[in-house]
Amino acid sequence: MSFDPDQIYEADYRVSSEGDVVRAPARRDPWLKRVLGPAGAALLFIATKLKFLLIGLKGVKFLGTGITALVSIGAYALLFPWQFAVGLVALIFIHEMGHVVVLRRYGVRATAPIFIPFMGALIGMKQLPRNAVMEAYVGLGGPVIGSLGALAAYGIYLLDGHRLFLALAYVGILLNLFNLLPVLPLDGGRAVGAISRWLWLVGIAGLLGLMILRPSPILLLILLFGAPELFRIFRERGKTNYYDVSPSERLTIGVIYFGLMFVLGFLLYELEPLMHALRPA
Repeated sequence: MSFDPDQIYEADYRVSSEGDVVRAPARRDPWLKRVLGPAGAALLFIATKLKFLLIGLKGVKFLGTGITALVSIGAYALLFPWQFAVGLVALIFIHEMGHVVVLRRYGVRATAPIFIPFMGALIGMKQLPRNAVMEAYVGLGGPVIGSLGALAAYGIYLLDGHRLFLALAYVGILLNLFNLLPVLPLDGGRAVGAISRWLWLVGIAGLLGLMILRPSPILLLILLFGAPELFRIFRERGKTNYYDVSPSERLTIGVIYFGLMFVLGFLLYELEPLMHALRPA
């Protein structure tokens, strides 16, 4: 799917009861060009998260979350309207809380998210995952809950018709789908370890292909973070039962992972015409 960032959304639109896009009186709104332009896209991909799960992090309360969220909103507002900045931070928060919820269901203490401007957010947990199954579910918690946040933004857009929520829904779906790539340290890389570790090699091959077709510092950064960890895992293969997964768990995780990828891909495909429909005639 392609998107021309040079096309600015100049007019306001509403969705009719029949599902048609109806154009309202035109007004200039160049901020959406910045949101979906090349620089904005790079920043948003960074915001997907270069996430670090800090082991043994203690004493981080919601006060830290609130302060760092405000700092991030201020930073994003330097580039985008403050409304979009608030929405972006909210989407990141919802995504990260998905990880926190799953960790706490496993009885692992986890902090609320701490935001880092243009780097997304991080959470702290008291101990590492016990096995690949736990790591997979913790990894999937973010995209699953984060996708619900993006769907909520889309629902508001359908009710209100304001293109801010369409942009947030589109970005939220895109970021969660990107996080499902089977590459460490992304969430998808954590999940596929319980399905088949060979999927990591597929992810690395795909990442290298993307870097050739569309060179990006973000892709290079992911490769630099993920390649050493992948090498370590394969080097230690057979020395631990960490990746011993029952067939039923492997099937369940596979259904969640591939099912979520399909749903998000379909939604992105469906939303793209609406995004293009907002272009001026």
